[in-house]
Amino acid sequence: MTFKPAKWPRHLRSQEWFGGTGRDQIYHRGWMKNQGLPHDLFDGRPVIGILNTWSELTPCNAHLNDLAQRVKHGIYEAGGFPVEVPVFSASESAFRPTAMMFRNLAAMAVEEAMRGQPMDGCVLLVGCDKTTPSLLMAAASTDLPSIVVTGGPMLNGYYRNERVGSGTHLWKFSEAVKAGEMTQEEFAEAEASMSRSPGSCNTMGTASTMASMAEALGMALSGNAAIPAVDSRRRVMAQLTGRRIVQMVKDDLKPSDILKKEAFENAIRTNAAIGGSTNAVIHILAIAGRVGIDLTLDDWDRCGRDVPTIVNLMPSGKYLMEEFFYAGGLPVVIKRLGEAGLLHKDALTVSGETMWDQVKDVRNHNEDVILPTDKALTQSGGVVVLKGNLAPKGSVLKPSAASPHLMVHRGRAVVFEDIDDYKAKINDPDLDIDETCVMVLKHCGPKGYPGMAEVGNMGLPPKVLKKGITDMVRISDARMSGTAYGTVCLHTSPEAAAGGPLAVVRNGDFIELDVPNRRLHLDISDEELAARLAAWTPTHQTYESGYGWLHQQHVEGADTGADLAFLKGCRGAPVGKDSH
Repeated sequence: MTFKPAKWPRHLRSQEWFGGTGRDQIYHRGWMKNQGLPHDLFDGRPVIGILNTWSELTPCNAHLNDLAQRVKHGIYEAGGFPVEVPVFSASESAFRPTAMMFRNLAAMAVEEAMRGQPMDGCVLLVGCDKTTPSLLMAAASTDLPSIVVTGGPMLNGYYRNERVGSGTHLWKFSEAVKAGEMTQEEFAEAEASMSRSPGSCNTMGTASTMASMAEALGMALSGNAAIPAVDSRRRVMAQLTGRRIVQMVKDDLKPSDILKKEAFENAIRTNAAIGGSTNAVIHILAIAGRVGIDLTLDDWDRCGRDVPTIVNLMPSGKYLMEEFFYAGGLPVVIKRLGEAGLLHKDALTVSGETMWDQVKDVRNHNEDVILPTDKALTQSGGVVVLKGNLAPKGSVLKPSAASPHLMVHRGRAVVFEDIDDYKAKINDPDLDIDETCVMVLKHCGPKGYPGMAEVGNMGLPPKVLKKGITDMVRISDARMSGTAYGTVCLHTSPEAAAGGPLAVVRNGDFIELDVPNRRLHLDISDEELAARLAAWTPTHQTYESGYGWLHQQHVEGADTGADLAFLKGCRGAPVGKDSH
């Protein structure tokens, strides 16, 4: 894909604020100078916003202030004018009811921060799960030159000489406690081993997946995704990113030049190869919607179906992001896709080079971490899109994290009307459930939870765990953490709170899961299903004011990215009228 750089020098949008001798320009410059900024910084050079999602309540991003300084060094070196701007940080570990409820709010807030302030280009400084997609959504909407640099993953965790993965072992140890295989004291001891350095999840969870998606889309420099947070090369990456954004502004290289349909297909195939989080489905669909690209769940199934999962990382495999980086990281995976004919090689990236030119000479340094194709974790990786009368608009499942013996299964439904109902019943020894049943959780979708929490990988009942069973078929309209595992059907659409068929599943109904044939079926007649739906009335909590109301009124289904409907397709970043 060819790109013709714009002419330089030229008049930049920041000069509407800072250029000239009029009262308004003096007003804007004068206030900026109270920070001790010399006059020549306002001479027409690119003004670069460093959009920093640092927050002490977003632990994954708590080290980003240091990286912001490195980005500044790079911007100054390249002749730019850096301005650090703190922006909305949706913390995965702290926000209630769920960070996903605030992804769209963050995207909206960052978009207006970009649109309404004197920035010619932006560095998106992100890390935690929702911070990466929210800032990419904002950048796609404003279409200012933008580049991603992530904070990087934590170092490996270790507990009693066992490699401990963020999230993955939290679920594992929690189930072991319920099964009587681990004491509460041992669980507390293991806690200290889980997060032993700055950074995001060290598994191929959502944070690492979205860092990989940013790189696969072409929106981050090659090699960015896997560098550990505390590795000195993460600082180098930040500084190089600062240098690069200045040239991107001079060239007028924008997200709309990079985020083409081919870039999204590259990302989908990359997600399959790395065993990435199912959350990537929702985020990539939302980003595509902001750019106006026609991307659907069918594209996810079509592009990912024949891609083997070759990255041997938890939760699908055994290693962690630290080893992935040492093996060569995402560039090795992208090269493998290119060699297999599964890559749009000429897709443009923020470097100004094509995707293939960036990766063609990289080497794999550990074939037990990045596997040969014939030793793949699964030959048909990616995200499976299931449809049927239970999921007319789709449900997703991650084969690399599922149990092969459950991929075709028929079982009796055990229904939980919402997450509180699940919590009240799951530990009851009298709960009528065994390992052949199908666990069904309702009212946890975008409208219903609200916000679509990561509760889809419901913990199994103790009475089943004590038999040594570690997986059952689970179905919901919720999401699950990218660090989680199991035969879990997620994002079932339409969701229960919107009157989807999931809302009328009853205890004792039989459900059929057929992954090879992409089918999810409630075993009742069409007439019975229609009658139940006709009699259905909403039961989920509703908001009467505030952002909660706005979200519930306007959020779309998971099948299209769960964005707010009125934010899709709004492109461009006009300079607002000066009020002074």
